[in-house]
Amino acid sequence: MKTILNLLKKFWLSIIFIVVLLVIQANLDLTMPDYTASIINTGIQSSGIEETIPKVMSKSLYENISEFDENQEILEKNYERINKENHPNLVSKYPLLEKEDLYILKEDATEDSLEKLNLSYLFLGMLTYNKKMIGTEADVLSVLPSMSKEQKNGLLQEFQNKIKEYDESMLDQMSSSFVRLDYQSMGIDLNQKQMSYIISKGIVMILLALGLMIVSVVVGFLSSRCATKFASNLRRTVVQKVMSFSTQEFKEFSIASLITRSTNDIQQIQMVLVMFLRMLIYAPILGVGAFVKVIKSPLNWVLGLGIGSITIIIIILFIFVLPKFKRIQKLIDKLNLVSRERLNGVPVIRAFGTYEYEEQKFDKANRNLVNTICFADKAMGIMMPTIMFIMNGVSILIIYAGASLIDAGSIQVGTLMAFITYSIQAIFSFLMISMASIMLPRAWVSLKRIAEILDTKNSITEPENPKPFNKIKGELEFKNVTFKYPDADEEILEDISFKATMGTTTAFIGSTGSGKSTLVNLIPRFFDVTSGEVLIDGKNIKDVSLKELRDKIGFVPQKGNLFSGTIEDNVLFSNEKKDKKLLQEACDVACATEFIHNLPGKYNYEIAQGGTNVSGGQRQRLSIARAIASKPEFFVFDDSFSALDYKTDVQVRKNLKEYTKDATIFIVAQRISSVLTADQIIVLDKGKIVGKGTHKELMKTCQIYKEIAMSQLKESELHA
Repeated sequence: MKTILNLLKKFWLSIIFIVVLLVIQANLDLTMPDYTASIINTGIQSSGIEETIPKVMSKSLYENISEFDENQEILEKNYERINKENHPNLVSKYPLLEKEDLYILKEDATEDSLEKLNLSYLFLGMLTYNKKMIGTEADVLSVLPSMSKEQKNGLLQEFQNKIKEYDESMLDQMSSSFVRLDYQSMGIDLNQKQMSYIISKGIVMILLALGLMIVSVVVGFLSSRCATKFASNLRRTVVQKVMSFSTQEFKEFSIASLITRSTNDIQQIQMVLVMFLRMLIYAPILGVGAFVKVIKSPLNWVLGLGIGSITIIIIILFIFVLPKFKRIQKLIDKLNLVSRERLNGVPVIRAFGTYEYEEQKFDKANRNLVNTICFADKAMGIMMPTIMFIMNGVSILIIYAGASLIDAGSIQVGTLMAFITYSIQAIFSFLMISMASIMLPRAWVSLKRIAEILDTKNSITEPENPKPFNKIKGELEFKNVTFKYPDADEEILEDISFKATMGTTTAFIGSTGSGKSTLVNLIPRFFDVTSGEVLIDGKNIKDVSLKELRDKIGFVPQKGNLFSGTIEDNVLFSNEKKDKKLLQEACDVACATEFIHNLPGKYNYEIAQGGTNVSGGQRQRLSIARAIASKPEFFVFDDSFSALDYKTDVQVRKNLKEYTKDATIFIVAQRISSVLTADQIIVLDKGKIVGKGTHKELMKTCQIYKEIAMSQLKESELHA
């Protein structure tokens, strides 16, 4: 898990930048409903008038406001008296100026100084236009000048107590509507002012929408880029780790499971990382912001009801769906395993005619996966319409409950529309978190499966202080070597000791299961010895870096495995310079040139995956050529001549002897004919050396070798 976190740390700058952009995006999203409310409340209902105190007052309005304490001083300080003689240019703008003097707000007036007039102006507006809201039908305005100061202040205080139940924004809306009515009474044309206000707010909303689009695109691009690069790096790290596995580690993870982990599991992590960067970070920011916007609203209980309903649905889904998500990855492993077995075993299936049985086996694995995925998808399919129903139901409930509040004057239409938008944003953000939370367990399973690979300790490790080879003398020695597999109870090899020198050929022969292949696999450290030492020029191979050790060894395994690509690519697999001369020489020595020249494209002939478009003998010859082209000091042929006909076998061994006279050769063979000319033949039986020497010596001293030889060769060939 630490390795995965280290890979993610490389993107911390991008992630921080994405978070900043998401905060900006959330702010833009949360700002839009306010502008919608302003257009409805101010632009439409108040004809674009934002002020709560008129900028221009009639003489009667000015005098009425002056009746209250401190208002006279404020009015004189902030308003200027004008008439048509001094300001003829304003007559067209303010038609009432033709008949009487007006009072216009000075340029240096401040909002703070006018705030004290708000209550008085609102009270007068109620008396003029809406007496029912303050519960009176009396003509208070006519007797207001004759009232005492105490009576006026009492009326104002009583009015202030009555309007405490109203929202502040609602009171501002009322004041603006009274300003509009006062302007109309003065003959002012409000259409132009209304259009100007709506257009200006609309332009701002368009700019906000463009900004929102740009930020959203950039966040989407950056999050996808981060997730893709992270997945690419993780996939590369996993492959590098798998490439360092010994045979022991490969036994712990099946090939099918490794394929699933390297593809599907990493894809799941990539998808959730994108979701995390786009949704799990953004949703809380948006949700908290929307919740703060509506927390003081009298309709906040509707939002709580909607979120509570969705929470119940999510909990039910978690209970039933999460176990299915955890099972899906294992079922994909199983399906991959069955698929690989069927594809690799096609010849056997055809030979034994077990089509129906194998189809049933595949169908069972496929059906289990399909049923599990379908159950999870159906549950998710039911969730979305249900949640959309709840969201729409919340909107309807808000409108229903809000209508009575609008009728009572407690809330405005635009404010209600904004509340609906904020509620949907809050619910939707909660929904995004919930959906991501459902996907997280599946990604967590995938993450743990990847971590299992990366956290696996290799049984074959690099030395802390590797010792380099100097000039290779070509001497290899097994010194009291014993080996058993970590999960085995008995030794596969026991007390193996022998020495091979430069220019010699050492052959290993014995019955099946005697440990021949296991022994030669110890040379390139595919396994490590349990006890004893494997020495090259007197140095323990555990003290040498794996790359340097394996660069000195040309290994040809039992199964001649080829990679997709051209013949040239396969033969010069370890040769970075792609030496054409070396390619020709290696193919000549391996007796591969003849059949290569008969292929279309010759050395550029495309080899299919696994070398399935060439014969077994041709695969072995190309594998031998690949080892020769690496120009190693040691050759290991692990039963690499078994698919060759006798004539080709003899010719290849003859060519090898001439071409590799300065190399040390090890041959594992089942056929006596392949080892007759070896300088040293080691006979193995049940993991122990039971004979060592040349062919002639072993015919005299080793009964097991003699029995093998007599079962394969004629009497005349035994002593040839």
